Amino acid sequence: MSLAPPAPAPLKGGLADSVFATADRDPVLSLLARRRADGGWDEVSAVEVRDQVLDVARGLVACGVRPGERIAIMAGTRYEWTVLCHALWAVGAEVVPVHPTASRDQVAFILRDAGCVGVLVEDEQSVMTVGSVCASLPRLRHVWQLDAGALDELVRRGALVPPTTVDSLRRLVLPDSAAVVAYTSGTSGRPLGCVLSHRALAHPCDTLLAGWGHTAAPPGQRPSVLAFLPFSHVYGLMVQGLCVRGGILMGHEPDMSAQALASAVRSLRPTYFYAVPSVFEKLYKTFLRTAQLSGRGALFERAAQTARDFAAACERQRTGRGPGPGLDLRMQHALYERTVYRRLRAELGGRVCRATSGGSPLNRELSLFYEGIGIYVHDGYGLTETAGGITMQPLGREKAGTVGRALPGMEIRLAEDGEILVRGPSVFQGYVGDAAATRAVLRGGWLATGDLGQLDDEGYLTITGRKKEVIITSGGKSVAPAFLEQRLRMHPLVHQAVVVGDNRPCVGALITLDPEFLAHWRRSLALPGTSPLREAREENALREEIGRAVAAANSAVSRSESIRVFRILPEPFDLSSGLLTPSLKLRRDVIVRTYAAEIEAMYASRARPARLPPADVLGWDEGDDVFR
Repeated sequence: MSLAPPAPAPLKGGLADSVFATADRDPVLSLLARRRADGGWDEVSAVEVRDQVLDVARGLVACGVRPGERIAIMAGTRYEWTVLCHALWAVGAEVVPVHPTASRDQVAFILRDAGCVGVLVEDEQSVMTVGSVCASLPRLRHVWQLDAGALDELVRRGALVPPTTVDSLRRLVLPDSAAVVAYTSGTSGRPLGCVLSHRALAHPCDTLLAGWGHTAAPPGQRPSVLAFLPFSHVYGLMVQGLCVRGGILMGHEPDMSAQALASAVRSLRPTYFYAVPSVFEKLYKTFLRTAQLSGRGALFERAAQTARDFAAACERQRTGRGPGPGLDLRMQHALYERTVYRRLRAELGGRVCRATSGGSPLNRELSLFYEGIGIYVHDGYGLTETAGGITMQPLGREKAGTVGRALPGMEIRLAEDGEILVRGPSVFQGYVGDAAATRAVLRGGWLATGDLGQLDDEGYLTITGRKKEVIITSGGKSVAPAFLEQRLRMHPLVHQAVVVGDNRPCVGALITLDPEFLAHWRRSLALPGTSPLREAREENALREEIGRAVAAANSAVSRSESIRVFRILPEPFDLSSGLLTPSLKLRRDVIVRTYAAEIEAMYASRARPARLPPADVLGWDEGDDVFR
């Protein structure tokens, strides 16, 4: 089943054409926003963006960049990324996104595997990284540095190249020409370069704009988006495509720290918000912590529950499964709207009306919370191999906990083992230099996604996990870890969770703590006693609290699927340690190898901690006590 909004016009050329078409149609339209040193924003018109793209493209021609050659961009989410990307497309070159924090070995592999002839980096450190591997890259001819004025230099180099030369090259780009070689995040095994055509990248963007573009801003307001997700990932590229092709004002923020994002959001005041689940989870925990610090924690929790109840009732009404919110619930919701919800929305600038979460499943309860406070969050689904979006929620028939239904032009079906198969115009052309891997996932025109899912009677898709991530215990029980991890992360103290248990007698979990909420939680305990004794009491209280988080997660699964042993790790997983992908997904294989000793100790020990919630709450027998 699929959605049926107005069909977008078929793509006739390349992605760079949209910049030129928008400038011709509405030259004064503010298309991009540049951050000033004082934190404000300068809006850049469509004609100014087009002229910059054209001038940089002329510089690329002067440097000898030819159609079909590949240029890597190794930079954060910044204004220059968008300009250079469209300049490369304008001359028929292919873009190879590389995360700016990629390691020396990762950079060498991608540049060599893709056969890049040039790379644009951000700073001197990145220049040194590329320089250290140049000897193994015989095809590499150019290294440009943004912070050293690379774009200005390209503009100077191209001063003598006629603009008509770029126009001629741009008109040679066909919809099925390769536009991007995007490397998979490599959560297991080596990353693979996915060749994505201009048509593949444009299809989900144009389809979403045609059917849902009018929802990107409240009525009467100009739509705007803050782009902060890395453009080295297809999700970030899709956000860029939606904004440029849809004429949506886009600001760039390369710093994904909480402080930087909060400042950028409050100053730009976007109308639509794109993020990954961890950002929405962090935002919720920040709301809770702030309320508790001001003595309003109980008020917030009542308001949050009312928001979830109200959203669930509205969902039942719009899907024909119930009458909607009753009078009492509507009155409570109206009260909290005046006292709580509008203040929460103000933290996102006060204008956000809808949002999208992607990269991994979003918890249903969290989705209902945001809908209840007035920001509907659509849980999106897409892959690098599909250039992003595959599904979307039908307007007026949204179902939290699902990723919606297939976009027009896309088809979804399930294999016998529950694997999601996809077919449509946004499916990639294949992996660079790996025909065997391409044949393994493209079967009769259908892409085997590697994801597991369920389709209900109305065609709504629910993601249940990854085939490669399914845990099989020594007793033969299959467990998809994503659901349990998602529920664990709903506890304010839990930052990350990795469920383990392959060939083990039961399911276990490695848990990291949210540093900010942990500090707040320790302060709120205010335990008496000397320092060593107080610290011991704190640790016992912490283990009890995490035990309750585990019990809450276990309450939604069978006993054989429940977590019965866990270990709290001292540090969160991060990019620098190689335990997360650039899109903030867990590198499970690396985590399991890194913490092999902790996992062994976790299963070897069967000592009971000082205090635990009652056995019946945890959901297992007295003899199943394997906590440590």
